[in-house]
Amino acid sequence: MAESTLYLFGILALLGLWLFHQLQVRSGRIQAIDLFDRSVVRFYLYVLPDDRASCPVCVQAHGRVFLPAVVGKVGFSPLDGSCSGAVPCQGLLVGLYGGWAEARQLVSRVQQASKKHPVRLSTEELCALAKGAWSKSISADTDRISMRLLEGWCFGNTDRPAAVEGLRYVVERAKEARHASHVVPAALRLMDLLLQAGCDDEARLAIEQFEERFPPERHDIDGPSFTQRKKLQDLKSLLWETRSLKVST
Repeated sequence: MAESTLYLFGILALLGLWLFHQLQVRSGRIQAIDLFDRSVVRFYLYVLPDDRASCPVCVQAHGRVFLPAVVGKVGFSPLDGSCSGAVPCQGLLVGLYGGWAEARQLVSRVQQASKKHPVRLSTEELCALAKGAWSKSISADTDRISMRLLEGWCFGNTDRPAAVEGLRYVVERAKEARHASHVVPAALRLMDLLLQAGCDDEARLAIEQFEERFPPERHDIDGPSFTQRKKLQDLKSLLWETRSLKVST
């Protein structure tokens, strides 16, 4: 009899927990996702830094949203052509699961869109997505690195401290294989923003840590490309020039 009572209390407790979860979902405090959907990425965003000029080809692609089936095709490019900038534009393809309301609506919108009229978010819509309730959704841990990366690209001009914090998070905590390709772009963007803000000592430290992590003699798959090495040298030159000017004055 005592054992049956314990089973009954256990069932009632699970039922109460389920009802509590449903109330939380309906009130909007948490976002429900399909637990049987094991895919990590449900859509991709192509974004450009908000504080840098970009070529017309890349600007046209800024804010475009792609489904994984499209990104996975051989020869996929988010651009309709080749980047025409004298210095390659810093476009980035960010993958998200998107378990919060705004992202789920976006996934539905992309799924219903025709191939001739792909979904493209405005800068304002991208910022709104980055500021959405992603941290309260069930997919928060899955999307955390990508969302912090998105902050670094979207808020450099409007909220530089948030952008710097997001980029630092990516550089320091992107450990999973699926995030490995984000580290180098995030580190270079971080150095750039620090130099723009006049934080020379922090920029110098970021450069030193980068070179220690990616020495020139190492050639990892997710390490810096030739173009990214060139970008690093340009940032170093800017740092030394800035420090020299400060000393001379």
